[in-house]
Amino acid sequence: MSDILAILSRLTDWQNLIDLLLVTLIFYALLRLLWGTQAVQLVLGILIIGFLIFMITRTVELTAFSWLLRSSSVVVFVAIPVIFQPELRRVLEQVGRRTPFFLRRANSGTQKLISDIVRACEQLAERRHGTLLVLEGSGGLAEYIDRGIDIDGEVSVELLLTIFFPGTPLHDGAVIIQNSKVVAASCILPLTNRNISDLQLGTRHRAAIGITELSDAMSIVVSEETGAISIATGGRIVRQLDSSHLRRRLTEFYDPRPVMGNAETDEFL
Repeated sequence: MSDILAILSRLTDWQNLIDLLLVTLIFYALLRLLWGTQAVQLVLGILIIGFLIFMITRTVELTAFSWLLRSSSVVVFVAIPVIFQPELRRVLEQVGRRTPFFLRRANSGTQKLISDIVRACEQLAERRHGTLLVLEGSGGLAEYIDRGIDIDGEVSVELLLTIFFPGTPLHDGAVIIQNSKVVAASCILPLTNRNISDLQLGTRHRAAIGITELSDAMSIVVSEETGAISIATGGRIVRQLDSSHLRRRLTEFYDPRPVMGNAETDEFL
C-alpha cells in the first residue's frame, strides 16, 4: 500500500502523468489486439493471480514464499513468450502490415472489381451456392495461394459463378482475389479457434474468420443454407448484408479513407 501511495504522490508532476498515460495506452493497445482471442482469458488469469500474490506478500511476512517468487521470476518471463507465441505473432504482423490510407485508393479498375463481386454475390445468394471469397490486403497470402489451384484470371461475375457452382471441382474451397485477379481457387484456410455458439456458422464462416485473424484480408461468405451474405475482417464477422452494404464495405476496404455522413452500426460476432 505504501508503494501505491508513493506512486500517487508523484502524479503532481506533468512528466509523471505523461509517463503513466503512455504505459496505460500501451496496455490498452495490447488488450485491444488480444481481445477476442483465447489469450484474453490467460491474461486475466495471470493478472488475478499476480494481484493476489502482491496482496499476500505485502500484508504477510512470508520469507520462503517471497524467495520462491523471486527465484521463479526469470522462468515466468521466459515462459510468457512461449505461451503467447501465436498472439504475439499476430500482434507484430498487424503492426507491420498497417498501410497508411493515402497509399491505398480506389480507382476505376477497383470500382469494376467491386461491382463484379457484388453482382456475383447477389446471384450466388439467390441461388444459395456456398461461397468463400478472400480479398488480399497489404499482407501477402502466398502460403494459402500455394495450397490452392492456380487460376490467374480476371475477376468477373461469370468466373465466380462458374467456380462456386455446386459439383464443380473448385467450389468447395476458398477463392483468393489479388488486386483484380482470381489468383487461386479451392484454397484451404485456417479455422478460427474461437468458441462460436451460433449453429448457423459452419466451416466456411469459421474459415472466413480464421484467415482475417492472421492477416488484414477481408473475406466474404455466402451461406449455402440461407443465402445470407457475411463479411469478416480483423477476426470479426458481420452478417445479413444487402448489396448496398456489401458495396460500401468493399469500397472502405479498397479505399480506407474516413467516410463522411451518418455512420452505420454493425453487429459483429
